[in-house]
Amino acid sequence: MSYKVEPLPDSYAGLGEGPHWDVARQSLYYVDLEAGSLLRYDYAQNKVYKTKIEGETLAGFVLPVEGRPQEFAVGCGRRVVIVNWDGVSPSAKVVRTLFEVQPLMEKNRLNDAKVDPRGRFFGGTMRYIGDEFEFRHGELYRWEAGGQVSVIKGDVGISNGLAWDEKAKKFYYIDTTDYEVKSYDYDFETGVASNPKVIFNLRKNSPKDHLLPDGLTIDTEGNLYVATFNGATIYKVNPNTGKILLEIKFPTKQITSAAFGGPNLDILYVTTAAKFDQPAPAGTTYKVTGLNATGYPGVNLKV
Repeated sequence: MSYKVEPLPDSYAGLGEGPHWDVARQSLYYVDLEAGSLLRYDYAQNKVYKTKIEGETLAGFVLPVEGRPQEFAVGCGRRVVIVNWDGVSPSAKVVRTLFEVQPLMEKNRLNDAKVDPRGRFFGGTMRYIGDEFEFRHGELYRWEAGGQVSVIKGDVGISNGLAWDEKAKKFYYIDTTDYEVKSYDYDFETGVASNPKVIFNLRKNSPKDHLLPDGLTIDTEGNLYVATFNGATIYKVNPNTGKILLEIKFPTKQITSAAFGGPNLDILYVTTAAKFDQPAPAGTTYKVTGLNATGYPGVNLKV
């Protein structure tokens, strides 16, 4: 297979994360996490717009709100807030807080989050100050409109990639500090995940060689795309066998996440980071074409 990796123009984010394809706007939304910024890549214009959230230093994810075209749920610290942004202006405002988690855990922050196919929020926390591999104080949460936040899983190091497969009735989840991808049986009516099972393991011979799984997406055939933060690679994995079907290579090491998008949902958009003085082109956002696979669009959050 001859896939092609190309940078998006002016797409830099120091810690790019959370790519979300919005079908209605034919745009890719993502965040520059440690800059408190949201970015929007407009497919038709082939142009990236960037905004700073006023008064915030962190933006862990960006999720469009159902039925409210200028509202987005964003992870700012340990709060999930609603941000108003027109997709063009260089600044955006927090209009209200949806909920907060771990209010006393000042060294924690929200990390990756997504919306399940029924409109529920799923996302988790991690240690932000100190060693997140030693201090497993993170949690994974579920929230739905009109309800309370519930803890799905405790003892989390770095809550990260999430994906669902309605055909297989599965939920997939990554805690980066476990070096693996887990599958859960998933009840789409209740939002309950059960029976965790390791389906892909990125441990090597010694801890310093372990690959760090980060973000995650899925194609319409049920294959997973696992980003490696220190491996310059996204692995296409068959979750039933754990076999690697394809290694997608990038010109920078810190691959953070991926999402399918484009008019035909056959372009894999990939965010990267430039942490710890990584040289250029670290932090660039890429598109991967020629994969002969299609994915699912991002789901809006029901509030």
